[in-house]
Formats: sequence, structure tokens, C-alpha cells
Amino acid sequence: MSSPQNPMPQAAPAWQGTAASPHAGYTSPIPVVRTHLGHALVSEWTKIRSVRSTVWTLGVFVLLVLGIGLLTGVVVSSSSSEMSSADNPLTLGFFGLLLGSICLITLGVLTTASEYGTGMIRTTMTACPSRGRVLAAKALVFFLVAFTTTLVSSVLVAFAQTAMLGGSGVRQPSGAEWLKGTVGVSLYLALLGLLSLVVGSILRHSAGAITIMIGVVLAPLVIALFMFTQSLEKVRTALIDYSIPNQLSVFYSNSLTHSGPSGWDPLWIVLAVTALAFAGAWALLRQRDV
Repeated sequence: MSSPQNPMPQAAPAWQGTAASPHAGYTSPIPVVRTHLGHALVSEWTKIRSVRSTVWTLGVFVLLVLGIGLLTGVVVSSSSSEMSSADNPLTLGFFGLLLGSICLITLGVLTTASEYGTGMIRTTMTACPSRGRVLAAKALVFFLVAFTTTLVSSVLVAFAQTAMLGGSGVRQPSGAEWLKGTVGVSLYLALLGLLSLVVGSILRHSAGAITIMIGVVLAPLVIALFMFTQSLEKVRTALIDYSIPNQLSVFYSNSLTHSGPSGWDPLWIVLAVTALAFAGAWALLRQRDV
């Protein structure tokens, strides 16, 4: 009786590899893509546009800027004595933007600090372990959203106000005044909101960060108003000169004093402060546990 023939040896599956190299020849069925800043930007854009806080804060911002701006234009146009022919008509948009800045501050803080409150930051850092990339993506997305919203709102108000005041003897703004009263103001407020985002990342507490930023906006001017003594005159003047409301008014050539920032100085000031705060937030983010 003949002995049974040995069966043909079967080839090992590709995933088993060989004895010398157990993973040689393995090919993952899932495509592996090296992540980059673009992926983080898409993620942050998805988050910022899908939460209701963005809709509410930006909605209230637009309502304040347009509502107060148009109301001010109607009141001034009905009384020709309110503005002289030498005044910049774009100044009437100041009040709505000043109140609207609180909305941008709130949204900026919530963009970072709210994730710590909900625990979502753990998922974010797991998906993108590069913490500096996460902070940069949040900053870029928020800045573009804040700048675009502010620019559109300020331009609409500016056109409406100049149209309403056209028959009241008020002069038309120059090109430089248009640039500062729309693009300049929008850059300033977007950077102020970005500073709030960075403060939210540093404190990791929404209520605390919002309170601090509102204090930064309002406290210097309010404190200066109660400094009556002559010995505090220099301190009082400095607080008024560098307060947020006064810096915002500089873009309309309507500063509260004659010794503080002028031209585009407020933009460089807030840019420098935001850059320093961003560097501090980046350093803390790398050292902290999530």
C-alpha cells in the first residue's frame, strides 16, 4: 500500500509575513495620510460653524452694529446741528462696534475655553497631538470669521450712514478714512477677539476669561474717570490714551485726547499684545496636561 502523498504547502497570508520579519509585506487596508495644518483647519472650521454659540454671538454682533449704526444715522440726519461739515460721518459706526466687541470677546473665549469645560479638548488633542497646530488652527479660523463678519457689517453701516447724511451738508469720507473706518477697525476688533481666544486658552475657564477681557475693555476708562487729583493726572491720561474705546476711536480720527496713539498705532499695539499672549499660551499648552 502506497504512502499518502504530502499535500502542497500553502503560501502564508500576506499579513503573517515570514519568521525573520513577522510584519514584512503587511499593507494596511486603511490609507495612511500624514496630517498637516490643513486638516486641523478643516476640523476647527467644522466645530466653529456647527455650534450654536457662534450663531448667537455673531448674530447679536451684527444686530448691534447695524441696529445702533442705522439708528444713529437716522437721529443725526434728522438734526443737521449734530455734525459739522468737517466731521467724519463714519464716526457714527463707533458705538455699535464698541458694544459689538463684547460679542467677539465672548466668541473668542468660547472657541478655546469651552472645550476644557466639556472635555472635548481630550478628543481634539487625541486627533491632533500637535498642540501648537491646534492652537494655530483655532486662531486662524476664528480670526478670519471675526474679520469677515466685522468688515461686512462695518461696510454696510458706513454706506448707509453716508447715504443718509448725504443731503445734510456733511462731507464724504476720503479714501484713507474709508480704509481705516472699515478694514482698520475690522482688523483691530478681530485681533481683540483673538486676544480673548488666547486668554481663554491660558485660563481654560470661560467665565473667568470673559470677565477679564470685558474688564480690559472697560476698566481703564472707568477708573480714569474717577481720578480727580492733580498727582494722578499722568496716570489718568495714560489710562484714557490706551483704553480700548479710545484706541477704537482713533480709526475715526476722533480720539478722546491729543497725546495718545494716532493713525494706525492702535493696530500695532493690539497686534504686539496678542503676539506676546499667543506665545505664552503656546508655551503653557505644551507643558500642561490636558
